[in-house]
Amino acid sequence: MSAPTGKPGRRPTIKEVAAAAGVSTAAVSQAFNDKGRLAETTRRRILDTAVELGWSPSASAAALRSARTRTLALVVRRPTDVLGADPHFSELITGIEGELAPRGYGLLLHLVAGAQEENALYKRLAAEGRVDGAVLTDARADDPRPALLARLGLPAVLLGPPDRSASVPRVGLRHQGAAVEEVVRHLVGLGHRRIAYVAGPADLQHTRLRGGVFETALKEAGLRPYAVLHTDFTEVSAVAATRALLDTADRATAIVYANDSMAMCGVGAARRAGLRIPEDLSVVGHDNLPLGRWLHPRLTTVDQQVQRVGAAAARLLLARCGEDVEETALEDRPRLVVRESTGPAPA
Repeated sequence: MSAPTGKPGRRPTIKEVAAAAGVSTAAVSQAFNDKGRLAETTRRRILDTAVELGWSPSASAAALRSARTRTLALVVRRPTDVLGADPHFSELITGIEGELAPRGYGLLLHLVAGAQEENALYKRLAAEGRVDGAVLTDARADDPRPALLARLGLPAVLLGPPDRSASVPRVGLRHQGAAVEEVVRHLVGLGHRRIAYVAGPADLQHTRLRGGVFETALKEAGLRPYAVLHTDFTEVSAVAATRALLDTADRATAIVYANDSMAMCGVGAARRAGLRIPEDLSVVGHDNLPLGRWLHPRLTTVDQQVQRVGAAAARLLLARCGEDVEETALEDRPRLVVRESTGPAPA
């Protein structure tokens, strides 16, 4: 398909969309209104053409529909097996839904494999007029999504530490690094000198932030990281990383994990290797998920207030969509919750 030419910066017209898709302007209207008896292949071709030409729903689809959808999107870039195994997202969704449901809003959840698929999905959701806004997860370096959603005319909030310079409002606890410093001080105070970190993907902003603070805090204590290993948050990668850290003569005596789910996998891997928690290995998670309180021994972790962050994100996005709601107050920083999975370093 070849796009019609026009002056730079000029908004394409419905006639140009119709011409490029090989249909009438009435068919374009029917596709966006989801009315008439268009074949699905024709409807899809029209929508794809509108996206390719940059026919912005902020002016087109919004004008074609008579009311808001009262639906917000949550797009998660994770494999399905990771989402199913990680209670973090259940906690997050619980917080979001707790704010949406009483106001008659719905949540549209999508799982995507990569950046290209995620960006294409936002374009399609906007072109089809299916959502009023979106909650963005996993802030990344040079993240293109805020600018993309602004071009599409979709209000958005991004989960992450607040940043006044950001182009889209961010929702999260401030001073994320302070909790990592506290974790390091806790472990060093217990006598640990070989402390490792099992992190998430290297391109995530919180991975870079926590990893940098982890190394700096150890340096201030006169130590170096035993190792920093990056994973994709899957159970398999968490177990593999744990085995790598324990399969040496001078193995790590303490491991900090990027989330509670991986920490629980690490506890299981260590036990299968014949190690005791915390006598032989101390383990720290990140999230303070309810399940960690029932692990044996109970999991030392960082409380991220996941449900409250989800609720705060939902309320802020609702406000951006025109609803009369107040923001949810969050604590200034995460806090370390010390339980029985950490103890003195082995002699």
